[in-house]
Amino acid sequence: MLKPQRASILRPMTVPNPTGVDAYKPTQIAELVETAGVSKAHLSIGQTLTLAILAGVFIGFGGAAYTMVMTGVDAGFGPARFLGGVVFSLGLILVVVGGAELFTGNALMTIAAVDRKISPRDLLRNWGLVYLGNLIGAIALVLAFAATGLLDGPMGATASTIANGKIDLSPTQAFLRGILCNALVCLAVWLSFAARSVVGKVMAILWPISGFVLLGLEHSVANMYLLPQGMAAGAGFGWGAVVGNLFWVSAGNIVGGAGGVALAYRFAYLRNTSL
Repeated sequence: MLKPQRASILRPMTVPNPTGVDAYKPTQIAELVETAGVSKAHLSIGQTLTLAILAGVFIGFGGAAYTMVMTGVDAGFGPARFLGGVVFSLGLILVVVGGAELFTGNALMTIAAVDRKISPRDLLRNWGLVYLGNLIGAIALVLAFAATGLLDGPMGATASTIANGKIDLSPTQAFLRGILCNALVCLAVWLSFAARSVVGKVMAILWPISGFVLLGLEHSVANMYLLPQGMAAGAGFGWGAVVGNLFWVSAGNIVGGAGGVALAYRFAYLRNTSL
């Protein structure tokens, strides 16, 4: 009588990947991003705001860490600036791996809107709620750091310098830097969808985010934290200057993320499967 086969022998054999790259293909990434956009649009107001506030706090933590790394060094150029970018990446890592709603990353939802999987109203509703929640979270973290006393010393002087540098940008500079910044941020999010592991997602995020910080580009949610942080540390500008900066940077972020990344990839990978 034959003995029954052991369960381990009956398991199907796994065919090795000849490329050695364990990642989703670009077409699959486009589909995953579109599906995620539909899911985001269907979150309740409470869920969206809660996750957006968390994202504002997460990006704020990255901004605070960046400020401390830049304290005592030349923040304008060189390896120190790159190290600041690596540290700032903490924010998007927390957003992507931990799960939160970030205005700049949600520019990728444009793919779902163009393919009529969500309505323009759904898209604008999400962007509006997420923008508000990001702002609330960022300012709440500024108030918390101000209460710790950390902004009273050298870190505060650096915070003021960083914020004043951003306020001194002209509208054109802020807008163009916003476009370039969110192209890199959305590419970081796009690449994170390719990864099948947490380590892969972290590595996918690290380099585009470090790059935008190194290059001195402008991220609206980061500025929601860095500008009020500078004000709390004694920077010489008011809320009117903050609103002006956020307007131009946010507009640039939409163009760079929705147009430069979302629509480009949608045209490349999904145009023959939709509409």
